[in-house]
Amino acid sequence: MNVAIIGAGWAGLAAAIAATQAGHQTTVFEAARTVGGRARALTIPSTDAPPLVLDNGQHILIGAYTTSLRLMRLVGVDVDAALLRLPLVLRFPGGNGLQLPDLPPPWDALLGIARARGWSWRDRIALLRTAHTWQRAGFVCAPQDTVATLCAHLPQGLLGGFIDPLCVAALNTPAHAASGQVFLRVLQDSLFSGRGGSNLLLPRVDLGTLFPEAATAWLTGQGAMVRTGERVLALTPPAPGQGWLVDGTPFDAVVLATSSTEAARLVSHSAQTAPYSMTVPLCDWAASAQALRFRAITTVYAQGTPPAQGHLLPEPMLALHSSAEHPAQFVFDRGQLGGPPGLLAFVASDSQGERTQTEQQVLQQARAQLGLPDLQVVQTVVEKRATFACTPDLQRPGACIAPGLQACGDYIAGPYPATLEGAVRSGWEAAQALATPDT
Repeated sequence: MNVAIIGAGWAGLAAAIAATQAGHQTTVFEAARTVGGRARALTIPSTDAPPLVLDNGQHILIGAYTTSLRLMRLVGVDVDAALLRLPLVLRFPGGNGLQLPDLPPPWDALLGIARARGWSWRDRIALLRTAHTWQRAGFVCAPQDTVATLCAHLPQGLLGGFIDPLCVAALNTPAHAASGQVFLRVLQDSLFSGRGGSNLLLPRVDLGTLFPEAATAWLTGQGAMVRTGERVLALTPPAPGQGWLVDGTPFDAVVLATSSTEAARLVSHSAQTAPYSMTVPLCDWAASAQALRFRAITTVYAQGTPPAQGHLLPEPMLALHSSAEHPAQFVFDRGQLGGPPGLLAFVASDSQGERTQTEQQVLQQARAQLGLPDLQVVQTVVEKRATFACTPDLQRPGACIAPGLQACGDYIAGPYPATLEGAVRSGWEAAQALATPDT
Protein backbone atom coordinates (compact mmCIF):
# COMPACT_ATOMS: atom_id res chain seq x y z
CA MET A 1 0.00 0.00 0.00
CA ASN A 2 0.89 3.62 -0.45
CA VAL A 3 0.59 5.09 3.07
CA ALA A 4 0.68 8.69 4.26
CA ILE A 5 1.70 9.52 7.83
CA ILE A 6 0.74 13.08 8.76
CA GLY A 7 3.00 14.21 11.60
CA ALA A 8 6.58 13.29 12.52
CA GLY A 9 6.45 13.26 16.28
CA TRP A 10 7.26 10.09 18.17
CA ALA A 11 3.88 8.54 17.32
CA GLY A 12 4.12 9.37 13.62
CA LEU A 13 7.68 8.09 13.32
CA ALA A 14 6.70 4.85 15.08
CA ALA A 15 3.79 4.47 12.65
CA ALA A 16 6.10 5.12 9.71
CA ILE A 17 8.58 2.51 10.91
CA ALA A 18 5.83 -0.08 11.33
CA ALA A 19 4.35 0.72 7.91
CA THR A 20 7.75 0.55 6.23
CA GLN A 21 8.57 -2.75 7.92
CA ALA A 22 5.26 -4.12 6.65
CA GLY A 23 6.37 -3.38 3.09
CA HIS A 24 4.25 -0.27 2.49
CA GLN A 25 5.50 2.73 0.53
CA THR A 26 5.52 5.36 3.24
CA THR A 27 5.45 9.15 3.03
CA VAL A 28 5.67 11.27 6.20
CA PHE A 29 4.45 14.88 6.21
CA GLU A 30 5.63 17.21 8.98
CA ALA A 31 4.62 20.86 9.26
CA ALA A 32 7.69 21.85 11.30
CA ARG A 33 11.20 21.87 9.90
CA THR A 34 12.38 19.49 12.61
CA VAL A 35 11.05 16.11 13.64
CA GLY A 36 10.11 14.99 17.14
CA GLY A 37 6.91 16.90 17.89
CA ARG A 38 6.65 17.81 21.58
CA ALA A 39 9.78 15.79 22.41
CA ARG A 40 12.43 17.42 20.27
CA ALA A 41 15.73 19.24 20.54
CA LEU A 42 16.03 23.03 20.59
CA THR A 43 19.08 24.91 19.42
CA ILE A 44 19.68 28.17 21.30
CA PRO A 45 22.07 30.48 19.40
CA SER A 46 24.75 32.44 21.25
CA THR A 47 26.78 35.44 20.17
CA ASP A 48 29.93 34.50 22.08
CA ALA A 49 29.73 30.72 22.43
CA PRO A 50 28.69 27.64 20.46
CA PRO A 51 24.92 27.12 20.14
CA LEU A 52 23.36 25.47 23.18
CA VAL A 53 21.31 22.36 22.42
CA LEU A 54 18.43 21.92 24.85
CA ASP A 55 15.13 20.08 24.76
CA ASN A 56 11.64 21.51 24.58
CA GLY A 57 11.03 19.83 27.91
CA GLN A 58 12.74 17.36 30.22
CA HIS A 59 11.47 13.87 29.49
CA ILE A 60 11.94 10.67 31.46
CA LEU A 61 11.54 7.13 30.22
CA ILE A 62 11.21 4.05 32.40
CA GLY A 63 12.34 0.48 31.95
CA ALA A 64 8.78 -0.65 31.19
CA TYR A 65 8.77 1.41 27.96
CA THR A 66 9.47 -1.69 25.93
CA THR A 67 8.14 -0.47 22.58
CA SER A 68 10.09 2.79 22.71
CA LEU A 69 13.31 0.99 23.62
CA ARG A 70 12.79 -1.63 20.91
CA LEU A 71 12.30 1.00 18.21
CA MET A 72 15.31 2.98 19.40
CA ARG A 73 17.46 -0.10 19.00
CA LEU A 74 15.87 -0.87 15.62
CA VAL A 75 16.88 2.51 14.19
CA GLY A 76 20.43 2.25 15.51
CA VAL A 77 20.37 4.08 18.85
CA ASP A 78 22.79 2.77 21.47
CA VAL A 79 20.26 2.72 24.29
CA ASP A 80 22.80 1.99 27.03
CA ALA A 81 24.89 4.99 26.01
CA ALA A 82 21.97 7.33 25.31
CA LEU A 83 20.08 6.67 28.56
CA LEU A 84 21.27 6.69 32.15
CA ARG A 85 19.52 3.84 33.93
CA LEU A 86 18.78 4.36 37.63
CA PRO A 87 16.60 2.48 40.12
CA LEU A 88 13.36 4.35 40.75
CA VAL A 89 14.24 7.27 42.98
CA LEU A 90 12.11 10.02 44.46
CA ARG A 91 14.61 11.76 46.70
CA PHE A 92 14.43 15.33 47.99
CA PRO A 93 17.27 17.73 48.90
CA GLY A 94 18.73 16.50 52.16
CA GLY A 95 18.33 12.85 51.20
CA ASN A 96 14.78 12.07 52.36
CA GLY A 97 12.59 10.03 50.08
CA LEU A 98 12.35 6.69 48.30
CA GLN A 99 14.87 4.73 46.25
CA LEU A 100 14.21 1.19 45.07
CA PRO A 101 17.04 -1.35 45.04
CA ASP A 102 17.92 -3.37 41.95
CA LEU A 103 15.81 -6.41 42.81
CA PRO A 104 12.94 -8.21 41.05
CA PRO A 105 9.42 -7.10 42.00
CA PRO A 106 7.86 -7.03 44.49
CA TRP A 107 11.05 -7.21 46.58
CA ASP A 108 12.38 -3.94 45.16
CA ALA A 109 9.29 -2.04 46.29
CA LEU A 110 9.11 -3.81 49.66
CA LEU A 111 12.73 -3.13 50.52
CA GLY A 112 12.65 0.39 49.08
CA ILE A 113 9.64 1.35 51.19
CA ALA A 114 11.17 -0.26 54.28
CA ARG A 115 14.35 1.79 53.79
CA ALA A 116 12.72 5.07 52.75
CA ARG A 117 14.36 7.98 54.56
CA GLY A 118 12.20 10.47 56.41
CA TRP A 119 9.18 8.16 56.49
CA SER A 120 7.66 6.94 59.74
CA TRP A 121 6.83 3.29 60.19
CA ARG A 122 3.18 4.35 60.06
CA ASP A 123 3.82 5.79 56.56
CA ARG A 124 5.58 2.65 55.38
CA ILE A 125 2.97 0.23 56.68
CA ALA A 126 0.13 2.34 55.29
CA LEU A 127 1.69 2.42 51.81
CA LEU A 128 2.44 -1.32 51.82
CA ARG A 129 -1.12 -2.13 52.86
CA THR A 130 -2.54 0.17 50.22
CA ALA A 131 -0.32 -1.26 47.49
CA HIS A 132 -1.37 -4.77 48.50
CA THR A 133 -5.02 -3.74 48.27
CA TRP A 134 -4.47 -2.34 44.76
CA GLN A 135 -2.69 -5.51 43.69
CA ARG A 136 -5.45 -7.78 45.04
CA ALA A 137 -7.99 -5.70 43.08
CA GLY A 138 -6.00 -6.23 39.90
CA PHE A 139 -5.06 -2.54 39.77
CA VAL A 140 -8.64 -1.68 38.86
CA CYS A 141 -10.84 0.94 40.49
CA ALA A 142 -14.15 2.66 39.80
CA PRO A 143 -13.97 4.82 36.64
CA GLN A 144 -14.89 7.95 38.58
CA ASP A 145 -12.18 7.55 41.23
CA THR A 146 -9.43 10.15 41.42
CA VAL A 147 -5.94 9.49 42.73
CA ALA A 148 -6.89 11.48 45.83
CA THR A 149 -9.88 9.15 46.36
CA LEU A 150 -7.65 6.07 46.08
CA CYS A 151 -5.18 7.50 48.59
CA ALA A 152 -7.55 9.35 50.94
CA HIS A 153 -6.65 7.19 53.94
CA LEU A 154 -2.88 7.56 53.56
CA PRO A 155 -1.00 9.84 55.99
CA GLN A 156 -0.73 13.45 54.86
CA GLY A 157 3.07 13.42 54.78
CA LEU A 158 3.05 10.44 52.44
CA LEU A 159 0.61 12.17 50.14
CA GLY A 160 2.75 15.30 49.85
CA GLY A 161 6.10 13.53 49.75
CA PHE A 162 5.29 10.62 47.46
CA ILE A 163 1.82 10.35 45.92
CA ASP A 164 1.44 13.98 44.78
CA PRO A 165 4.83 14.29 43.00
CA LEU A 166 4.50 10.82 41.50
CA CYS A 167 1.01 11.60 40.22
CA VAL A 168 1.87 14.94 38.67
CA ALA A 169 5.04 13.49 37.10
CA ALA A 170 3.15 10.58 35.51
CA LEU A 171 -0.17 12.22 34.59
CA ASN A 172 0.60 15.96 34.61
CA THR A 173 -2.61 16.33 36.57
CA PRO A 174 -2.94 16.99 40.33
CA ALA A 175 -4.08 14.10 42.49
CA HIS A 176 -7.47 15.60 43.28
CA ALA A 177 -8.32 15.71 39.55
CA ALA A 178 -6.28 12.80 38.14
CA SER A 179 -7.69 9.47 36.97
CA GLY A 180 -7.20 6.80 39.59
CA GLN A 181 -7.45 4.05 36.97
CA VAL A 182 -4.69 5.46 34.77
CA PHE A 183 -2.51 6.01 37.82
CA LEU A 184 -2.96 2.39 38.85
CA ARG A 185 -2.06 1.19 35.37
CA VAL A 186 1.17 3.22 35.49
CA LEU A 187 2.03 1.66 38.86
CA GLN A 188 1.19 -1.82 37.61
CA ASP A 189 3.37 -1.61 34.52
CA SER A 190 6.27 0.10 36.25
CA LEU A 191 6.42 -1.73 39.58
CA PHE A 192 5.08 -5.15 38.61
CA SER A 193 6.15 -5.62 34.99
CA GLY A 194 9.39 -7.39 35.78
CA ARG A 195 12.88 -6.56 36.94
CA GLY A 196 13.98 -3.15 35.77
CA GLY A 197 10.50 -2.04 34.76
CA SER A 198 10.49 0.76 37.33
CA ASN A 199 14.02 1.95 36.45
CA LEU A 200 14.32 5.59 35.46
CA LEU A 201 15.93 6.16 32.07
CA LEU A 202 17.31 9.69 31.89
CA PRO A 203 18.42 10.92 28.44
CA ARG A 204 22.13 11.65 28.15
CA VAL A 205 21.66 13.02 24.65
CA ASP A 206 19.23 15.58 23.32
CA LEU A 207 15.73 14.36 22.44
CA GLY A 208 16.35 14.69 18.72
CA THR A 209 19.32 12.34 18.91
CA LEU A 210 17.49 9.97 21.24
CA PHE A 211 15.00 8.83 18.59
CA PRO A 212 13.49 11.20 15.99
CA GLU A 213 16.63 11.94 13.98
CA ALA A 214 17.76 8.31 14.00
CA ALA A 215 14.25 7.20 13.02
CA THR A 216 14.21 9.67 10.13
CA ALA A 217 17.59 8.45 8.88
CA TRP A 218 16.41 4.83 9.12
CA LEU A 219 13.20 5.59 7.23
CA THR A 220 14.96 7.38 4.37
CA GLY A 221 17.48 4.54 4.23
CA GLN A 222 14.56 2.14 3.76
CA GLY A 223 13.12 4.17 0.89
CA ALA A 224 10.48 6.09 2.82
CA MET A 225 10.01 9.82 2.25
CA VAL A 226 10.08 12.30 5.17
CA ARG A 227 8.87 15.73 4.04
CA THR A 228 9.49 18.40 6.68
CA GLY A 229 8.23 21.98 6.52
CA GLU A 230 5.13 20.77 4.70
CA ARG A 231 1.79 21.23 6.47
CA VAL A 232 -1.11 19.21 5.12
CA LEU A 233 -4.00 21.55 4.39
CA ALA A 234 -6.73 19.19 3.27
CA LEU A 235 -7.72 15.55 3.70
CA THR A 236 -10.33 14.35 1.21
CA PRO A 237 -12.33 11.10 1.58
CA PRO A 238 -11.94 8.52 -1.14
CA ALA A 239 -14.21 8.27 -4.13
CA PRO A 240 -15.49 4.74 -4.86
CA GLY A 241 -12.56 2.49 -5.63
CA GLN A 242 -10.00 5.18 -4.82
CA GLY A 243 -7.88 6.21 -1.85
CA TRP A 244 -7.77 9.16 0.50
CA LEU A 245 -6.41 12.40 -0.92
CA VAL A 246 -3.72 14.29 1.01
CA ASP A 247 -3.64 17.77 -0.52
CA GLY A 248 -4.89 16.18 -3.71
CA THR A 249 -2.40 13.27 -3.78
CA PRO A 250 -4.02 9.81 -3.48
CA PHE A 251 -2.95 7.31 -0.82
CA ASP A 252 -4.33 3.89 -0.03
CA ALA A 253 -4.34 4.68 3.69
CA VAL A 254 -3.61 7.60 5.99
CA VAL A 255 -2.45 7.81 9.62
CA LEU A 256 -3.07 11.08 11.43
CA ALA A 257 -0.18 11.58 13.85
CA THR A 258 -0.67 15.27 14.54
CA SER A 259 -1.92 16.99 17.66
CA SER A 260 -5.54 16.30 18.53
CA THR A 261 -6.60 19.79 17.43
CA GLU A 262 -4.89 19.49 14.05
CA ALA A 263 -6.31 16.00 13.55
CA ALA A 264 -9.78 17.31 14.40
CA ARG A 265 -9.34 20.08 11.80
CA LEU A 266 -8.42 17.63 9.06
CA VAL A 267 -11.19 15.19 9.94
CA SER A 268 -13.79 17.96 10.13
CA HIS A 269 -12.68 19.18 6.71
CA SER A 270 -12.96 15.69 5.26
CA ALA A 271 -16.49 15.32 6.64
CA GLN A 272 -17.65 18.17 4.41
CA THR A 273 -17.16 16.08 1.27
CA ALA A 274 -17.56 12.59 2.71
CA PRO A 275 -20.33 10.18 1.72
CA TYR A 276 -23.34 10.36 4.01
CA SER A 277 -22.44 7.04 5.66
CA MET A 278 -19.08 8.44 6.78
CA THR A 279 -20.18 11.92 7.85
CA VAL A 280 -21.47 11.05 11.32
CA PRO A 281 -18.45 8.90 12.36
CA LEU A 282 -16.06 11.60 11.10
CA CYS A 283 -17.91 14.39 12.92
CA ASP A 284 -18.17 12.34 16.12
CA TRP A 285 -14.47 11.60 16.11
CA ALA A 286 -13.55 15.24 15.48
CA ALA A 287 -15.85 16.33 18.32
CA SER A 288 -14.22 13.91 20.76
CA ALA A 289 -10.75 15.16 19.79
CA GLN A 290 -11.80 18.79 20.16
CA ALA A 291 -13.31 18.11 23.59
CA LEU A 292 -9.97 17.24 25.19
CA ARG A 293 -8.56 19.72 27.68
CA PHE A 294 -4.85 20.29 28.14
CA ARG A 295 -2.32 21.11 30.84
CA ALA A 296 0.97 22.94 30.48
CA ILE A 297 4.50 21.99 31.49
CA THR A 298 7.16 24.66 32.00
CA THR A 299 10.86 23.85 31.93
CA VAL A 300 13.22 26.50 33.27
CA TYR A 301 16.87 26.03 32.29
CA ALA A 302 19.21 27.84 34.67
CA GLN A 303 22.99 28.06 34.70
CA GLY A 304 25.16 28.02 37.78
CA THR A 305 28.86 27.59 38.49
CA PRO A 306 29.66 24.05 39.58
CA PRO A 307 32.44 23.38 42.09
CA ALA A 308 35.88 22.63 40.71
CA GLN A 309 35.36 18.96 41.50
CA GLY A 310 31.78 17.82 41.24
CA HIS A 311 28.33 18.99 40.22
CA LEU A 312 25.69 21.40 41.45
CA LEU A 313 23.44 18.55 42.60
CA PRO A 314 24.40 15.38 44.48
CA GLU A 315 22.39 13.30 42.00
CA PRO A 316 21.27 13.69 38.38
CA MET A 317 17.68 14.19 39.49
CA LEU A 318 16.03 15.45 42.66
CA ALA A 319 12.41 15.90 43.70
CA LEU A 320 11.46 19.30 45.06
CA HIS A 321 8.82 20.44 47.50
CA SER A 322 6.33 22.25 45.30
CA SER A 323 3.67 24.80 46.14
CA ALA A 324 1.98 27.79 44.57
CA GLU A 325 5.11 29.85 45.32
CA HIS A 326 7.56 27.06 44.43
CA PRO A 327 6.16 25.55 41.20
CA ALA A 328 8.88 23.04 40.20
CA GLN A 329 8.44 19.41 41.22
CA PHE A 330 11.79 18.14 39.91
CA VAL A 331 15.22 19.41 38.98
CA PHE A 332 17.74 17.70 36.69
CA ASP A 333 21.48 18.29 36.63
CA ARG A 334 22.14 18.38 32.92
CA GLY A 335 25.86 18.46 33.60
CA GLN A 336 25.55 14.86 34.83
CA LEU A 337 23.50 13.94 31.77
CA GLY A 338 25.88 14.90 28.99
CA GLY A 339 25.12 18.62 29.03
CA PRO A 340 27.16 21.68 30.01
CA PRO A 341 28.42 21.63 33.62
CA GLY A 342 26.25 23.68 35.93
CA LEU A 343 23.14 23.63 33.74
CA LEU A 344 19.95 22.69 35.64
CA ALA A 345 16.48 21.95 34.27
CA PHE A 346 13.58 22.75 36.61
CA VAL A 347 10.31 21.08 35.62
CA ALA A 348 6.98 22.54 36.67
CA SER A 349 4.22 20.14 35.64
CA ASP A 350 0.64 21.37 35.48
CA SER A 351 2.09 24.87 35.35
CA GLN A 352 -0.29 27.80 35.38
CA GLY A 353 1.79 30.90 36.07
CA GLU A 354 3.08 33.52 33.69
CA ARG A 355 6.57 32.86 32.27
CA THR A 356 8.49 35.63 34.06
CA GLN A 357 6.74 34.94 37.34
CA THR A 358 7.53 31.22 37.06
CA GLU A 359 11.19 31.97 36.39
CA GLN A 360 11.47 34.17 39.47
CA GLN A 361 9.66 31.62 41.62
CA VAL A 362 11.95 28.83 40.42
CA LEU A 363 15.06 30.88 41.21
CA GLN A 364 13.71 31.55 44.69
CA GLN A 365 12.92 27.84 45.06
CA ALA A 366 16.51 27.00 44.09
CA ARG A 367 17.81 29.37 46.77
CA ALA A 368 15.49 28.03 49.46
CA GLN A 369 15.64 24.29 48.76
CA LEU A 370 18.97 23.75 47.01
CA GLY A 371 21.09 26.53 48.50
CA LEU A 372 21.89 27.89 45.04
CA PRO A 373 21.59 31.70 45.13
CA ASP A 374 23.37 32.63 41.91
CA LEU A 375 21.55 30.79 39.14
CA GLN A 376 20.81 32.64 35.91
CA VAL A 377 17.93 31.70 33.63
CA VAL A 378 19.18 30.55 30.22
CA GLN A 379 15.93 29.50 28.54
CA THR A 380 12.36 28.81 29.56
CA VAL A 381 10.14 26.51 27.53
CA VAL A 382 6.40 26.64 28.11
CA GLU A 383 4.55 23.81 26.41
CA LYS A 384 0.96 25.03 26.86
CA ARG A 385 -0.61 21.86 25.46
CA ALA A 386 1.97 19.44 26.83
CA THR A 387 -0.54 16.74 27.81
CA PHE A 388 -4.26 16.20 27.96
CA ALA A 389 -5.88 16.55 31.37
CA CYS A 390 -5.94 12.93 32.55
CA THR A 391 -9.21 13.04 34.48
CA PRO A 392 -11.45 10.17 35.61
CA ASP A 393 -13.61 8.37 33.03
CA LEU A 394 -12.17 10.50 30.23
CA GLN A 395 -13.53 9.62 26.78
CA ARG A 396 -10.50 9.78 24.50
CA PRO A 397 -10.79 9.49 20.70
CA GLY A 398 -10.40 6.03 19.20
CA ALA A 399 -7.64 5.01 16.81
CA CYS A 400 -9.93 3.97 13.95
CA ILE A 401 -11.63 6.97 12.36
CA ALA A 402 -12.89 5.51 9.08
CA PRO A 403 -11.86 2.76 6.63
CA GLY A 404 -8.31 3.53 5.59
CA LEU A 405 -7.96 6.36 8.12
CA GLN A 406 -6.27 5.83 11.50
CA ALA A 407 -5.13 8.19 14.23
CA CYS A 408 -2.29 7.88 16.69
CA GLY A 409 -0.76 9.95 19.43
CA ASP A 410 -0.52 10.03 23.19
CA TYR A 411 -4.12 11.33 23.37
CA ILE A 412 -5.67 8.31 21.62
CA ALA A 413 -7.77 5.95 23.76
CA GLY A 414 -5.57 3.60 25.73
CA PRO A 415 -4.43 2.65 29.21
CA TYR A 416 -1.61 5.18 29.52
CA PRO A 417 -1.43 8.90 30.19
CA ALA A 418 0.31 11.25 27.76
CA THR A 419 3.75 9.62 27.65
CA LEU A 420 6.35 8.83 25.03
CA GLU A 421 5.54 5.15 25.35
CA GLY A 422 1.84 5.80 24.88
CA ALA A 423 2.58 7.78 21.72
CA VAL A 424 4.97 5.18 20.30
CA ARG A 425 2.65 2.25 21.01
CA SER A 426 -0.24 4.13 19.48
CA GLY A 427 1.72 4.83 16.31
CA TRP A 428 2.90 1.24 15.97
CA GLU A 429 -0.61 -0.15 16.47
CA ALA A 430 -2.19 2.34 14.06
CA ALA A 431 0.13 1.30 11.24
CA GLN A 432 -0.43 -2.37 11.96
CA ALA A 433 -4.19 -1.85 11.82
CA LEU A 434 -3.94 -0.58 8.24
CA ALA A 435 -3.54 -4.15 7.07
CA THR A 436 -6.67 -5.24 8.91
CA PRO A 437 -9.83 -5.46 6.82
CA ASP A 438 -12.37 -2.66 7.28
CA THR A 439 -9.91 -0.33 8.97
